[in-house]
Amino acid sequence: MGINILTLILIATVLVSMQAMQNIYLKEKYMFSPYLVKHNNQGYRVFSHLWIHSDVAHLFFNMFSLYALGGVLENELIYEYGQFIGELHFLIIYILGGLFATLIPYIRNNENPGYRSLGASGAVSAVVFAAIIWRPEMELQIIFIPIPFKAYWFGLFYLAYEIWMDKRGNTGIAHDAHIGGAILGVLYVLFINFGKLANFFQQFIS
Repeated sequence: MGINILTLILIATVLVSMQAMQNIYLKEKYMFSPYLVKHNNQGYRVFSHLWIHSDVAHLFFNMFSLYALGGVLENELIYEYGQFIGELHFLIIYILGGLFATLIPYIRNNENPGYRSLGASGAVSAVVFAAIIWRPEMELQIIFIPIPFKAYWFGLFYLAYEIWMDKRGNTGIAHDAHIGGAILGVLYVLFINFGKLANFFQQFIS
């Protein structure tokens, strides 16, 4: 069996991110800037920001989260739809999640020349929430917290936290991008398998 999509994404992101960390010009060129997208026609930035990160810790956290739940989602999609279609669905969720995550920041900041963001957090959020909707009954465990809990509880608490922090503001983190990615992940799963919605609520109320 050849290398899978998840592994390719991990490798590409690590390689490009490490290069960008050592090259300020490259990092600046790839960062998401709603102002430059609108006024300088630099639309590539809605995609290029996915492949760079601010530092090693930022990169590690995103890639660890992607590896942990991305592996679950990719395997589930392959089991359901076969190797090619399953991996294609996974790739679409990741890329569309990253693109959709820029929507709210773009609306809010397209007249703000000082706004910049980078990282795969929105795309990872899409994968995480797609995995949660697909398998809400699985148990998750956060780093440094040795207590497992159901995925649906994690999803609800995480989303509530992101909304709260977004309203609070001035955190230096694009919480609105995380929210946008999460929404895309959920919507895409329901688009290809609407029955997962009933399963999610069944797990939640049982």
